[in-house]
Amino acid sequence: MLNTAVLGTGLLALDLVERIQNSPHLHCGLIVGRAPDSTGLSKAAAMGLATAAGSITALVNSEESFDIVFDVTNAFAHPEHAARLAGTGATVINLTPANTGTLIVPAVNGDQAAAHQHISLASCGGQTSLPVLHAITQHYPALHVEMVATAATKSVGRASRLNLDEYIETTQSAIQQFTDADTVKTMLNISPASPPPRFRSSMTLLAPGAEAEPVRTIVDSAAKTMRSFVPGFHVASCTVADDTIRVAVEVTATRTNMPVHAGNLEVISAAAIHAAEQHALTRTSAVKEYVR
Repeated sequence: MLNTAVLGTGLLALDLVERIQNSPHLHCGLIVGRAPDSTGLSKAAAMGLATAAGSITALVNSEESFDIVFDVTNAFAHPEHAARLAGTGATVINLTPANTGTLIVPAVNGDQAAAHQHISLASCGGQTSLPVLHAITQHYPALHVEMVATAATKSVGRASRLNLDEYIETTQSAIQQFTDADTVKTMLNISPASPPPRFRSSMTLLAPGAEAEPVRTIVDSAAKTMRSFVPGFHVASCTVADDTIRVAVEVTATRTNMPVHAGNLEVISAAAIHAAEQHALTRTSAVKEYVR
């Protein structure tokens, strides 16, 4: 079982903690925040977890060693966090939109997670759209890809609002990397609608030769894979006309501590745990092989 630390105390961080507690491969040794009186730290303490205030300094000064550190802070802070953790031997899983680390999307290249010590999850929009976009472009190369993510205001925290430019740039770069499209455009809408809308990713691809039936089969297969670890993932629409593919997917949060509109948080939390468990499983296999 690998010992982990969570750097951050928001709703996403607390969901990670709950997932870690339910994992047979991971243990949460510490959750770290900035201020000692933060609501997140109080909730973590009430869950029986060890907590500390002082952000990255408190983490690196801890007497405990950690196999994995989840960074759930913000894109501006992450480079310093990664640099200070580099000498500790911990694997860093970056849940901020800082464009650093090796991009891992469980439904696409999740089997590669264990090979890297600095993992990027890009963004919730990237984690939601990339499995579909990658699957389509493996069969129909795209000249142009657009992705518009729509998130409810109530599911976008302060750190995310500070990092909107980084979110767009990192997501756009990830789509370019995984689709090899000639041009890519990414947008993010934050909706104040009431009731809050489910997290949605609307994708448009200019893909000469695309046919409706095969595309739908490809998209349904990608969605099925996603549902294996994000149960609330579903295809809202899928059309093909004049070499243009349009797909919209939605993610409904299914976790008990998440409001249903916070699918954006659920999808990236699930990706982070998947990456961490790949490290744990690889470590276990290596130990068994050594014993033999």
